[in-house]
Amino acid sequence: MMGPRQEAQASLFYEFSLEDHVPQDHLLRSIDRFVDLGSIRAHLAEFYSRTGRPSVDPELLIRMLLVGYCFGIRSERRLCEEVHLNLAYRWFCRLDLNDRVPDHSTFSKNRHGRFRESELLRHLFETTVARCIEEGLASGQRMAVDASLIEADANKQNSTSKEDWDASTIEPADAPRAVREYLDTLDEAAFGASRRNASPMWWPSRSLCRKIRR
Repeated sequence: MMGPRQEAQASLFYEFSLEDHVPQDHLLRSIDRFVDLGSIRAHLAEFYSRTGRPSVDPELLIRMLLVGYCFGIRSERRLCEEVHLNLAYRWFCRLDLNDRVPDHSTFSKNRHGRFRESELLRHLFETTVARCIEEGLASGQRMAVDASLIEADANKQNSTSKEDWDASTIEPADAPRAVREYLDTLDEAAFGASRRNASPMWWPSRSLCRKIRR
């Protein structure tokens, strides 16, 4: 006999546990056993005001970023959507069914603000390496670098041939933000110490430094 048509009906009360719906062999369960973010609050304490509205939990933001890195979710907007829909992601991020997922703009504000000023990501990286050494997963004495030659995933139709390449037409101001920040970092690393001790009468401009590097 054919069963009746299923129709969603709202209930007054629900009994639901995220813990029961995340498989024991799920990747996030394995990761969660070793994730210790208890120190980030103390690390970020001085970068938060003592007055005003409560901020988004920084541990929640870091856990969401870990989800994005582990599952290849590059877009922060999509990451927020996936955490909103996926029960395992909510469980890992300590979000209940009724908890709101932070807006994607929160990541940009914190990444260019508190996280950068406090060097939080460097702190997390160093504590992770220290944990790996403590657990015997790394010795801390050797470093390996992957030097595999992999063909770039680039669009050859949008590339410029060597014959048509004209470096004089490049405008540094038109470079993307990520490129500008990278160039600023190179400027500071290569010329910062000397610039602080040099006379401004002869020190080259930043744009000239870029042309010299090219």
